[in-house]
Amino acid sequence: MAKQGTLAETDPSETLDQRARSYHRARRRLAISRFALNAVFLVGLLFAGWSVHLRDLAWRSTDNVWLAVLLYVLLLGGISRLLGLPLRFYSGYILEHRYGLSNLLLGGWTRDSLKSLALGAAFGLPAVEIVYYTLRRFPDTWWLLCWAFFALFSVLMTNLAPVLLFPLFFEFRPVTEENLKSRLLRLSERAGARVRDVMEWKLSAKSKKANAALVGLGNTRRIILADNLVNQYTPEEIEAILAHELAHHVHGDIWKGISLQLALSLAAFALADQALRRFSPYFGYTNLSDFANLPLLLAASVLLSLIVFPFVNAFSRYRERRADDFALRMIPDVAPFISSMSKLARQNLAERRPHPWIEFLFHSHPSIDKRIRRAEAFRRLA
Repeated sequence: MAKQGTLAETDPSETLDQRARSYHRARRRLAISRFALNAVFLVGLLFAGWSVHLRDLAWRSTDNVWLAVLLYVLLLGGISRLLGLPLRFYSGYILEHRYGLSNLLLGGWTRDSLKSLALGAAFGLPAVEIVYYTLRRFPDTWWLLCWAFFALFSVLMTNLAPVLLFPLFFEFRPVTEENLKSRLLRLSERAGARVRDVMEWKLSAKSKKANAALVGLGNTRRIILADNLVNQYTPEEIEAILAHELAHHVHGDIWKGISLQLALSLAAFALADQALRRFSPYFGYTNLSDFANLPLLLAASVLLSLIVFPFVNAFSRYRERRADDFALRMIPDVAPFISSMSKLARQNLAERRPHPWIEFLFHSHPSIDKRIRRAEAFRRLA
């Protein structure tokens, strides 16, 4: 019997590249399947009148609009979660174990799923209540008011997530290796990116993957290093990886990302407003503030996301190339960058040479082979 968390379930004759392609092909199929399932559910809610039935059920339970909205969202969200549970379980648990990337036992996966569900409810339920309150009180400008609230919330959570949300799922502790910590702090000072601390991220409790990041804004900005990275990579390789992350701060990529997100969310709210005004009567909604129209709001957002997703990824790949170039200029030797990319590709089962269309549609980073070739070209020109 295959041991959990190993590659024993895969074909031993497969090369690493073949396993990586197989893994990412499976992930894409699961993602497309989840999207198709959600799309079918949305179509049923809109065209089969399921949403209207759920709304009527909520109104039969209470005559308080706030409670009615709450009951409707709980019913809608509960059905959606149950429908998607098999695919989420296969994607997040079975597949990761099949390819030897997960250390999570079933209980740990379940706890994390319940935490995610609780957080989604804690943020999502008030958000929906705010949307329908503004629709009732300010039907002409609701979309602008909701967007302003979303903008404020996005900036706030970017600042607070590293200290409030991340510790709910992972253990963090200060890096105890003083030489490594001093080296990374000196690198951040040279880059002009002041950080509060260097933290070790206990990723190995859940995953065999490795990663690093610069997270937070202002006084919550800190370097986080996966313990898998600290334990398995040389200080020079960690420095090369972190130089890339620091580049995102130097280039203002966090704020650019927030700005892009806010621009897209403004477009989504404007599109949702037009969708409600044009199509609410067709689907039997009584007015703009009829909360049965929530699937129509979601459909407008999904449509916009489908259109812009490849272009958002293209912009992300451009930012990642610039960050690589910055890192190559910051470190004394290109070799640790190249070796760290190769090690990350093996450890994380990265798809080194995806088909160009796959990269264009789905990848937020340039392929590993492209990043290595760019580094080798930099070394030849240096």
